[in-house]
Amino acid sequence: MTLSDAASVRLANPLVRQRLSRSFPALTNRNFRLLLLGLLVSGTGGWIQRIAQDWLVLTLTDSPTAVGVVTAFQFVPTLVLGMHGGMLADRFSKRRLLLVTQVSMALTAAALAAVTLAGHVEVWHVYGLALVLGVITAADNPVRQSFVSEVVKGPQLPGAISLVSCTFQIGAMAGPVLGGLLMGSVGAGYAFAINAASFIAPVVALSLMRDTGGASARRSSAAAPAPSIREGLRYARRTSTVLWPIVMVGAFGFFTISLPVTLAAFAKNEFHSGASGLGLLNGVVALGALFGAMRTARRTSMPRLRSVGGAGAALAAAMLLAAAAPNQTSFTILLVLVGAANLGFLTTAQSLVQVAALDHLRGRVVGLYMLVFIGSGAIGGPVVGFMAEHFGARVALLASGALPAVVTVLVCQRLARRADLRLSLTSFSVRMVRPTVVSR
Repeated sequence: MTLSDAASVRLANPLVRQRLSRSFPALTNRNFRLLLLGLLVSGTGGWIQRIAQDWLVLTLTDSPTAVGVVTAFQFVPTLVLGMHGGMLADRFSKRRLLLVTQVSMALTAAALAAVTLAGHVEVWHVYGLALVLGVITAADNPVRQSFVSEVVKGPQLPGAISLVSCTFQIGAMAGPVLGGLLMGSVGAGYAFAINAASFIAPVVALSLMRDTGGASARRSSAAAPAPSIREGLRYARRTSTVLWPIVMVGAFGFFTISLPVTLAAFAKNEFHSGASGLGLLNGVVALGALFGAMRTARRTSMPRLRSVGGAGAALAAAMLLAAAAPNQTSFTILLVLVGAANLGFLTTAQSLVQVAALDHLRGRVVGLYMLVFIGSGAIGGPVVGFMAEHFGARVALLASGALPAVVTVLVCQRLARRADLRLSLTSFSVRMVRPTVVSR
């Protein structure tokens, strides 16, 4: 069955259609099914390349620092160009932009495959192509994230974002396994070639999509002045349903993006379980995230600020409980909760930000969201690593739950005071306009 056939299957059985609509409403959208299938294939290919690329660099240099440099080359462009990618999303057709970024990523992977298969690969080749991929990703991330809200609208959006997260988690579980098998059997070059071929799926999916509903927004944006980054920042600062989720995502992202660093310290120093133990811990987190994504994908209600606060509190509590786990078994079980809570928090926050953003500003707002999330993780990585190395893995995980919990409490208190103030002003206004009864 082709990609088009899989996405266009007519659900003739009314019972199947009813169950699908009730459990995963976003999947009734043909364009979204196409997008989801394309992301699943290319996401798995991306994880295959990441594993093969890291191992190739380690083989060429025998230096873990060099592997970190490759990762930095892929993240730094997002910090510098993320908001500019959002400007592109607000100005031009998101579907066409995605076609450009997907083809560009395929060409980058194909170039790395060619030089590796030819036997001429050197570490500077990997550095250079990683930087190119990072620049493309800086544009792709805000365009892709905001495109979801163009394809799926209204109450189905939170579930759609969760299903996109599902594809990422499936890729995160399957990709490293496939990448390891390919490295052991045919080598890194073929792993890169498979990743290049995986981009055929999203290109075909995007080409087969019908009208996504973004034409009117593009016509209005074309008539408007050129978008500016300052306008997006000003809107985010003045809109509480955008500002506070981004603040909380930054606080949690500072620690949670570096969770694999903390888990590595647990595997090596706490449980002495080695590489296999580390793989188990990361796999459990991914499994929990998949459960969390499947659960939130069923959501039909629109998220609110209190939903983000509750999800943040749940994530902080899960991390604190895991830090206090007395043994490896209980710690591993609690990591399922950490993975599920982390996915639930990120999905709720991103859904609220996308719903709250105006159509002509959504790309820049999502670009700011991604910049804060990835940027906080890039800054927090060395800090978390320092804590794990000098104070122990438990202290690092404890701080990862405690400090974001403080931020969550402060944000919730501020929102509660604002709500009380609005309620008081409303009551005062009602008393002022209440008609006076005059005795006759």
